[in-house]
Amino acid sequence: MSLLRVEGLRTSLTSAAGIVRAVDEVSFEVAAGETFALLGESGCGKSMTALSLMRLLPDAGANVGGRVLLDGRDLLALSEAEMRGVRGREMAMIFQEPATSLNPVLSVGRQIVEVLERHTTTQGAAARRRALELVDAVGIPDPARRLDEYPFQLSGGMKQRVMIAMALAGDPRLLIADEPTTALDVTIQAQVLELLGQLQRDRGMGMLLISHDLGIVSQLAQRVGVMYAGELVEVADRQTFFASPRHPYSRKLFAALPRPARCGGALETIPGSVPPLTTIFTCCRFADRCPSAWARCRDEVPAWHATTDGHAVRCHLYDQRAGIGNQEEGSRSQIAGDQVAGSRASPLLQGEAPLLEVADLKMHFPIRKGVFKRVAGQVRAVDGVSLGLTLGRTLALVGESGCGKTTAGKAILQLLRPTGGSVRFGGEELTSLPQGRLRALRAEMQIVFQDPYGSLDPRMRVGDIIEEGMAALGTASDRAARDRRIDEQLERVGLSAGMRGRYPHEFSGGQRQRIAIARALAVEPRLLVCDEPTSALDVSVQAQILNLLKELQASLGLAYLFITHNIAVVEYLAHEVAVMYLGRIVERGTVEEILRDPKHPYTEALLSAVPRIEAEAGRPVIVLRGDMPSPANPPPGCHFHPRCPRAMPECAVTFPSATRLSESRSVHCHLYR
Repeated sequence: MSLLRVEGLRTSLTSAAGIVRAVDEVSFEVAAGETFALLGESGCGKSMTALSLMRLLPDAGANVGGRVLLDGRDLLALSEAEMRGVRGREMAMIFQEPATSLNPVLSVGRQIVEVLERHTTTQGAAARRRALELVDAVGIPDPARRLDEYPFQLSGGMKQRVMIAMALAGDPRLLIADEPTTALDVTIQAQVLELLGQLQRDRGMGMLLISHDLGIVSQLAQRVGVMYAGELVEVADRQTFFASPRHPYSRKLFAALPRPARCGGALETIPGSVPPLTTIFTCCRFADRCPSAWARCRDEVPAWHATTDGHAVRCHLYDQRAGIGNQEEGSRSQIAGDQVAGSRASPLLQGEAPLLEVADLKMHFPIRKGVFKRVAGQVRAVDGVSLGLTLGRTLALVGESGCGKTTAGKAILQLLRPTGGSVRFGGEELTSLPQGRLRALRAEMQIVFQDPYGSLDPRMRVGDIIEEGMAALGTASDRAARDRRIDEQLERVGLSAGMRGRYPHEFSGGQRQRIAIARALAVEPRLLVCDEPTSALDVSVQAQILNLLKELQASLGLAYLFITHNIAVVEYLAHEVAVMYLGRIVERGTVEEILRDPKHPYTEALLSAVPRIEAEAGRPVIVLRGDMPSPANPPPGCHFHPRCPRAMPECAVTFPSATRLSESRSVHCHLYR
C-alpha cells in the first residue's frame, strides 16, 4: 500500500476575479522510501498542492474535493486539532524560503526544541541534546555554537539545513520539500541535495519534491509528475520521462533548456502564458500554446492515456482509438528539429581593441565600531579583480553568492566608487573622471538588475520608465523623438507599443525583465552589465530573455558582462568565463576551456555540483564542506584553501600568482606553478 495516496484533490481560492481553481482533480501516489517530483512552471499549482496536503491553505483557500490518504487515513476528514498532531510527526514540510519561514526572534535551538516538545515525548534538557544531534546530522559546523544563534547570523545554506533539521525532528514518514534549493548556490545546493538523499535512504521516508529544475528532479526523483494550469498532464518513472517526455508541454520544457549544443541557434520558447485558473475549462488547457494542437484539442478535455511501462499522459495525441496517434511522431520530430546542434556564433561587430579594461579593481567597505564609529576593519568585497571585454563579446562572471560579483559590476560602472584599481572604458579612465564627463558616459554603459520587480518604479507607466533615462542623458532631441524610440524599444524586446501606458504590476516577471532591458537599450549603450537577469524566471521565460539578449548582441554588437551562477546559461550565451571566489578571480578562459576542462579546484567543484539532465556515468560530484569565509576576515594565502580537497601547506601562506596556461587562459593556483 502507498504511504500517500491523493485522489481527485481539488483546491479553490476566492478572489476578486472569481473562483481560482488552483488544484483541479490531481491524483498521485508516493511510496515509502520513494521520491515523487511535481514539475512545472510558476503558477501551475505545485506549491498549492503541497499546502493542500498539509492543510495550510490561506484564509481564501479551501479543499473542495478529493481525498488525501496518509497510511490509509483521510487527512481532509480530520479536525484541525487532529491535523496538528499529524503535521511535524507524520508528515513535515521544508518551505521554499528559509529566511521567512524561521522565526527571527527565536534562536535556532529554541525553534528545533519547540518542534520536539510539541511532537515527541522528549522534553527539557533531553530535547536540547536531541536538537544538537539534529543540527550535527544536517552538517552544520560547530553545532553547539550555532544552536544558540539566530537566523540572521546564518548563511542561506545553513538556514535551509535548520529547516531540514526542524522537519526531521518529529521523525516524519513523509517529507514535502517545496523548492528546497531555489535560493542556494550550486555548491550549497549540492550539499543540501546530498543530505536529503542520504537522510531519505537512512530513514526510509517518502518524499514529495516540488521543483521547476529538471536537473534536480533528475538527480533526486524516482517518479515524476508534470503539472500545468492546476492539473497533472504527465506521470512516469524518472528514466522513462527523461528518455522520452510525451506531453507537448513537457517537451517544450526540455527544448527551452540552454545547452551547449544549442549555442548556434535560438532556444525553444512557449508562446503566451498559463491561462487564468478562474476559467472553466472545456478543452485542453495547453491548446493555445501547443504546436501540435488540432481541432479536437479546442473542443474536448483530453483523457488520461497509459502505456505498458506505466507512463501516463493527458493528451489527445495518444488516443489510438481516434486514429490520430501518428501525430505524435510529427510533434516529436518538430521538437527534435529544435534541438539540432549548432556552433557558437560569432558576433557581427567584434571589436579589435578592448572596450573595457579592468586592472586590480578593489572595493573595500569600512567596518565601524564604538560610539565614535572608528574604522575597525575592512570588508574586502572585491580584492584585486582584473578583466577585459571587447564589443560583441560576452564575459560571464560566475561564483557563489557573496563572492563579490554584483559589487564588481557596480564598481565597474562607478555606481560604487572603487577603493583602488583602474577601470578604462573606451580608453578613458573612469575612476578619475569628473562627474560631468562620467555622466555623459552613462549612456554607453548600462545595467539590467536581477530583480525586475524591484528595479522598476511601480508608480510610473512603462513609457515613462523608458523615457526617463533618455531625458536625463539627452539621447533624444525632443519628446517626439523619445516617443518614437520608446515604441521601437518595446517592439525590439518583444512587447507592443500599445503597452507603454501600463504599469509594471500589469506584466509578468519575464515581461518586466524585457522592460528593464528596453530601458537600458533606449540610451544606445555599448556595454550592458546583466546581473542575474534570469535567476527569478521559469525555464520557458528564461529562454525568451536569452534569445532576446543573443539577438540584440548579434544586431547591435553589444558587449555583455553577464553576472550569474547558472552554468547552463553561461554555456549557451557566453564567450569567456571568469570564476570569482571571495573577491578574487581564480580562473579565466574561454567557455570551452573552462567548462570542458576546469583547472582550479574551486571551478571543478562549482561545475561538478550542477545537476544535469544528461546521464553522466561516473561523473564525480565534489561536495564542498563548510561555507564561504567572511570577506571581513578572509583566510591567509589562497582564500579557498580551508575548503579545498587538494590544499597544500603553501596554500595557507601565500596567494598564488596567475599562471598562464594558454593565450586566453590563466589560473591562480599553486598546483600549476
